[in-house]
Amino acid sequence: MAARAWCDLRMARKASKVSRRFLILDTANEDLRELEDAFRTACRRRCEVERALSVSELKEKLRSGLPWDLVVADYALGDGKLSGAKLVRAMRKACSDLPIAVVAEKGDVDIASQAVGAGASDFMVRTGKLSDRVRILLEKMGPTLRLMDRNRVLQQQNMLLSEEATQRYEIVGESPEIQDVLNRISRVAAIPRPVLVTGERGTGKELIARAIHVAGGADRPMVSVNCAAFSDNLLESELFGHEKGSFTGADNRVHGKFELATDGTLFLDEIGNMSLPFQQKILRVVEYGTFTRVGGSEEIKVNTRIIAATNVELKNRMQEGAFLRDLYDRLSFEVIDVPALRNREGDVAVLARHFLNGFMQEIPALQGKRLSKEAIDVLEAYSFPGNVRELKNIIERAAYRDTTNEITPEDIGMLSRERAVIAPEAGTFQEKVEGFRRQLVQDALAEAGGNQAKAARSLGLSYHQYRYFLKKYGPHS
Repeated sequence: MAARAWCDLRMARKASKVSRRFLILDTANEDLRELEDAFRTACRRRCEVERALSVSELKEKLRSGLPWDLVVADYALGDGKLSGAKLVRAMRKACSDLPIAVVAEKGDVDIASQAVGAGASDFMVRTGKLSDRVRILLEKMGPTLRLMDRNRVLQQQNMLLSEEATQRYEIVGESPEIQDVLNRISRVAAIPRPVLVTGERGTGKELIARAIHVAGGADRPMVSVNCAAFSDNLLESELFGHEKGSFTGADNRVHGKFELATDGTLFLDEIGNMSLPFQQKILRVVEYGTFTRVGGSEEIKVNTRIIAATNVELKNRMQEGAFLRDLYDRLSFEVIDVPALRNREGDVAVLARHFLNGFMQEIPALQGKRLSKEAIDVLEAYSFPGNVRELKNIIERAAYRDTTNEITPEDIGMLSRERAVIAPEAGTFQEKVEGFRRQLVQDALAEAGGNQAKAARSLGLSYHQYRYFLKKYGPHS
């Protein structure tokens, strides 16, 4: 409880420094233009102030999804059509969870009482030293505004938790290799230190990361980011967030993934693809738990566990000068190497049946199917360059193709043909070359999850070249 209280206090202090968004209901004559300037002066320009010239426009802006902090209106003037208690009640109906500040040209106890009774959060006179009055108003509302910041982050975290609850994080396998992985997961889960997960593509590194997170307490957020999917600039905004106006298209302040994963887990996939300058930024967060939003100046501190994953050999990258040794040292409190499927003795059959059962549950029309012994033999003789991901795709396609209740080697298709073609003891030189080409084309498609454009890029071919080879060497050739 003490740790949580300290975290909440730290979050509140941090929130007190963030940029605020105020929405003012003005008249067509711009009677409250001076008030708009006073808010900017009181916040030392660290705020965003927008105006609405009617109650209908005010409601439209409130429905836009932007994170407003305070709505302001003049009790007597309103929007020129609606004013007084009716105005306040209409505003309160439009924004039930936002503070509403009512202003008036002169102080009046009766007006203030009526405004608060209709749903206003506070009352302020808009004459005299207006910027000082606004500053005092914001200081009074400080605890409420900080609580709103905290609630917004929690709402985003709850959305992430809800998404996680719909997913399955089961790790299936009986081999000694996968049992060793499970033992290491259980040992490190309760230790709040970084973990590095290594292994080939398709071995299930994110599944391992989620298992660590769940074993450490699933009632916390887990956020995943594929580092290879972003350029450095976009990745910085994705992880650290940004302030409004920090770059073209930055229309609002956005919380980064580090903030959304506060008190939880941030999974950084493909970390080996980061540039050296960006690795320095990640190193600072790993060491000190602090960062700055893009376009911001305030340092933000988070309590986030990092689990990183890569399919490249980081030690080789360090020797080449492409990966920071300091970052590797910080991330590798524990290193879990996920074995390739071909090295998990006995797990191919276990996983194949698991994926078939899952597919039948998802699609009831396929109920009653089973894998024949011959189909299992074909699968166990295959090397699976795409690992568990490839096996899942193969089983689902075979179940779809099968017209009976028993999945045979013919339903598996490409595997049995491929083994016959590339067997080293059979065929002419040209047949063996053709078999090798067939294997390259089909393996690339399996690793790309059926995405032909991605498969073409992995082989250094154009899309049209790959389509030609796929037609020649594909499963139905």
